[in-house]
Amino acid sequence: MSPNEIMILAGIGAALLVAIGIWFALRRKHSETLREHYGEEYDRTLETHHSRSDAEADLEARVKRVHELEIRGLFPGERDRYLREWNELKGVFVDSPAEAVLHADRLVTEVMVTRGYPMGDFQRHYEDLTVDHGDVACHYRDAHAICEKQTSGSATTEELRQALRHYEALVTVLIREGEQRRGEEEGQVPVSRGSTPERPLAV
Repeated sequence: MSPNEIMILAGIGAALLVAIGIWFALRRKHSETLREHYGEEYDRTLETHHSRSDAEADLEARVKRVHELEIRGLFPGERDRYLREWNELKGVFVDSPAEAVLHADRLVTEVMVTRGYPMGDFQRHYEDLTVDHGDVACHYRDAHAICEKQTSGSATTEELRQALRHYEALVTVLIREGEQRRGEEEGQVPVSRGSTPERPLAV
């Protein structure tokens, strides 16, 4: 092999090493971006899949799926009805905690479907929420776990109280963002995805 051929091969090898280094750097940056966006959901998904590439593919698929949905705002009548229903179920909690929590679980699903999230089971709704509302999606997960526990009659009153608080955090965001997005759709109030603050619903 001539010196020129050796130099050419060495150059190709160096270029490959640089390309591989750039690829690994981009993958690391991509992973960091996903971790920053999803927070603890990134680690939870990684634990579920046992593979970083599979977990990140799952998270990327969620983003693509949700951004293809036509999420809309709430009309004033819808907002008022959901607020009224929420306040009524909170009143029911005093005499029937289990009934109130089960009602809250159904209400969350109804609000999501009304706003444009597709019909589906808890896992699908939870995953969709993690894309733009990771901070409250965890409330949904914890509340639903207690709701599931209640189906066997094993949830305590304090656990049911915690579940209702979790649902309230989620319903607050869904309704308030729905109200703001409706204003945006009418050209009145600018709002960015996932920017709605988490505040208690007014009674």
